[in-house]
Amino acid sequence: MVERSEVVFVDGVRTPFGRAGEKGMYWGTRADDLVVKAMVALLERNPRLPKDRVDDVAIAATTQAGDQGLTLGRTAALLAGLPRSVPGYAIDRMCAGAMTSVTTVAGAIGFGAYDVAIAGGVEHMGHHPMGAGADPNPRFVSERLVGTDALVMGATAERIHDRMPHLTKERSDRFAMRSQQKAAAAYEAGRIQPDLVPVATRSETGWGLAVRDELMHPDTTMEALATLRTPFRPHGRITAGNAAGLNDGASASLIASEAAAKELGLPVKMRLVSFAFAGVEPEVMGLGPVPSTEKALRKAGLTIDDIGLFELNEAFAVQVLSLLDHFGIDDDDPRVNPWGGAIAFGHPLASSGVRLMVQLAAQFALHPEVRYGLTAMCIGLGQGGSVIWENPHFDPKAARKARKQERKAA
Repeated sequence: MVERSEVVFVDGVRTPFGRAGEKGMYWGTRADDLVVKAMVALLERNPRLPKDRVDDVAIAATTQAGDQGLTLGRTAALLAGLPRSVPGYAIDRMCAGAMTSVTTVAGAIGFGAYDVAIAGGVEHMGHHPMGAGADPNPRFVSERLVGTDALVMGATAERIHDRMPHLTKERSDRFAMRSQQKAAAAYEAGRIQPDLVPVATRSETGWGLAVRDELMHPDTTMEALATLRTPFRPHGRITAGNAAGLNDGASASLIASEAAAKELGLPVKMRLVSFAFAGVEPEVMGLGPVPSTEKALRKAGLTIDDIGLFELNEAFAVQVLSLLDHFGIDDDDPRVNPWGGAIAFGHPLASSGVRLMVQLAAQFALHPEVRYGLTAMCIGLGQGGSVIWENPHFDPKAARKARKQERKAA
């Protein structure tokens, strides 16, 4: 009989995220080399893990072609120096690729089939723009299964504004500005750098070293955001300033059973509590994290009030605001994306899920008063994904003290 196991997040890293396109720092870098770089760094950070103890490698990419194709988990495992006995596979759930890599290997570990696995994702949107080479079935539109522009993510975000007029452009812009400010402050405090993997880059001018996310704009102002054009609709509300950019980057994480982590002397940064994916109308895909979060909370026997830290992927500011409003959370709640989000760092689609986890794990270490955290994101074609984590550093005394201080402040 296979014994069920508790699943833990041992460690995670990511590359700096670059600007997609010829002007971006990764234009001359292969996608698979980005994720291999992340995997090698992950293994080097955890020298106690024998490489032959890795049971599987799951690597996500939204566009599985060219330098992101050929069963990426297996090819990346070989390129990263893992033994040939270690298998691997590729995953695609668009923006939630890396998140799905983690939950998929977690399911195998929880069942008892695996002890240790590597899960991550990569997206080189410069080499592979979203949807490039895809041939959607014409029945999607002819049979009215989806709206004509349901595959245009910016258009779906505009529809959220339509359906929820109280989610104004001003609120979106302010949330975006705060994301930039928080990200800059986190860099200044040295919070982001410990989990970044420097990447050698090559361009026409020679070699360089990527050590920082390329598209951050810490000097963003409301006045500047108000002047940006709305590419998805005349006089619309979605702009380049209140949405994540087009990016290149990769991430990798080490997921294990708690028993294996203890046996091998590996750290435990988070414990998996529950996860869920859910579908919504593709035309308003940004609403997806609402039902997936409700589902994950229900499965965990928790409520939204139990969540002490939120890492929400900022594909669009309005998409995050829709979730906050649904659960009665203030736009400026300090529990939400305390170090900023994808509007500042970038969103290389299939790699972003692990970025959320890496940041949550680092925040858990600083906040023993917090027991549970949430990573959640919207997903193209009308989906949402949510993962609830438990803080292994949780201290009930610290929690009681924090509650006492909150009551005093109130």
